[in-house]
Amino acid sequence: MAYELHYWPTIQGRGEFVRLALEAAGAPYVDVARGDEAVGQGMPAMEHYLEDISVARPPFACPFLVDGKRVIGQSAAILLYLGPRLGLVGKSEGDQLWTHQIQLTIADAVTEAHDMHHPIGSSLYYEEQKPEAARRAQDFRKTRLPKFLAWFEAVLGRNPRNRGRAMPHLVGARLSYADLSLFQWVEGLHYALPKATRKALGKAPLVQALHAGVARHKRVAAYLASDRRVPFSEDDLFRRYPQLDG
Repeated sequence: MAYELHYWPTIQGRGEFVRLALEAAGAPYVDVARGDEAVGQGMPAMEHYLEDISVARPPFACPFLVDGKRVIGQSAAILLYLGPRLGLVGKSEGDQLWTHQIQLTIADAVTEAHDMHHPIGSSLYYEEQKPEAARRAQDFRKTRLPKFLAWFEAVLGRNPRNRGRAMPHLVGARLSYADLSLFQWVEGLHYALPKATRKALGKAPLVQALHAGVARHKRVAAYLASDRRVPFSEDDLFRRYPQLDG
């Protein structure tokens, strides 16, 4: 049975972290909100889980995954569930907890990248908070981006399984969902802050190597070249406002 991924149909957003895992693993899945309402898909199918009182454990928001009777919300929780099933996490409890911890840190990094352009509130337009966004972006470029990259670089550098490998991994010697998510974060930053990101990555060669290696992965490369990969835009998590790039 195919997994059912529920997310907004026109943006990558937080659903993309789950989508990359499904694509990399070659897992059968349905992108429900992008489907045809005539066959029970589309936005009404997603809204059922969010709004219908018959759903005993409703997700707060999308993305969420439906697998049989299970409804799992939050990207990190979905990946925690999918990782062992897709072969995208180590088998030991220690590896699984460490991968989950890294994923939660990536989720923090994603939120901070989003909050550059929406520092006051997500319900407000960027144009309503431009002065605050400029200050937030400056702090992100100078303080938070280097700090996150330094930590990811340290994790990669301290993984003993990376010695002598062209493509490093965050955990163990095989591709994990955390590797895919770090790739997506870097991709988004290349779009949103191309100048600042290039500069910061100069001090993170292992992160650069991971990013390049994920992009070369056969299934990931095919996905990135397909029409299933929605382009970045100014309606998404990562938005390109040149004035925020310093």
